[in-house]
Amino acid sequence: MANKPPLMNEKIYAPYKIAALVETLGEQGIAAKACLEGTGLTPNDIYNPETRTSVRQYITVCQNAVTLSSDPSTPFQVGKRMHLSAYGMYGYALICSPTVRDFFNLGVKYHRLATPTATIEWREDTDSAVWVFPETRGLTTSDKVHQFLLEQQLTQHVTHIQDVVSATSFPHRVCVAHSAPAHASLYDQYLHCPVQFAAPVSEIYYDRKILNQKPQLAHRITSTLLQETCDRLIGQVKTSAGVAGEVYQLLMHSLGQFLNMDEVASKLNMTSRTLRRKLDADDTTFAKITDDVRYSLASEYLRTTSMSIEDIATALGFSDAASFRHAFKRWSGQTPSAFRG
Repeated sequence: MANKPPLMNEKIYAPYKIAALVETLGEQGIAAKACLEGTGLTPNDIYNPETRTSVRQYITVCQNAVTLSSDPSTPFQVGKRMHLSAYGMYGYALICSPTVRDFFNLGVKYHRLATPTATIEWREDTDSAVWVFPETRGLTTSDKVHQFLLEQQLTQHVTHIQDVVSATSFPHRVCVAHSAPAHASLYDQYLHCPVQFAAPVSEIYYDRKILNQKPQLAHRITSTLLQETCDRLIGQVKTSAGVAGEVYQLLMHSLGQFLNMDEVASKLNMTSRTLRRKLDADDTTFAKITDDVRYSLASEYLRTTSMSIEDIATALGFSDAASFRHAFKRWSGQTPSAFRG
């Protein structure tokens, strides 16, 4: 099971990863301002819950870290402090997974919410459950930064398994694609298992039996509810970038016109077929974006106005209030009246 390469420039992520790295460098005596050089962020920004950052900004901080820090354990320290509780709804959905196999599947499904700096996959072998980290050289041209990102990613995954299963749950083997560095002993120290260097691909191997274990905080109902929230957040990520983002913005600013796909394609100077193909490449559809726009507007109307359900249904282009109620229940799991209440 695999996911898509990360978006690079879209500012859609909370700054928790940047904050963790800045804090780690701060403990080495490196000023936050120097860590954030070239990002356009201030030290106050990274602790503001309203701040949204991009993968590109995080890569810039990693580049600064490689330049400013002489401590090779920095990426391992960052990975060790990146507990799942720092990841918001995505993290809590994973923590509540009914089984570790569900945790693995959800980790990949919702990875787009985690300021991703790598493409991740996992597979189930005869004796092992294996996390795979394909090469993502498009993120950076620096071998040192690429190694920094991988060292952090490997340590994060070990930390997350400990969060979900137990503090003594470690992999039985790790492979990395680069040659052994001078600080190779740090891999054993932070990953707690033998490490093979210069492997064909970077992987973490766990005993396959772990997949059927029940996480410490497993709760099927809570997990389901949090997955619904993650689905909504994934929708927002998809509609914040690329052609999907253009369609989203166009629909948001065409209230009352109820543009269909042909009309939107025309406004974007492309055919409907081309638009459908581009949206498919973004892993979404015109119908899903329309639903997201309608849900966003409906939620706002219900929270901030006294408009009747009938008026909201009309404003959003529904044929009647019953159709709107049915759609809103499908989107949110609640009726419009319950949501407003």
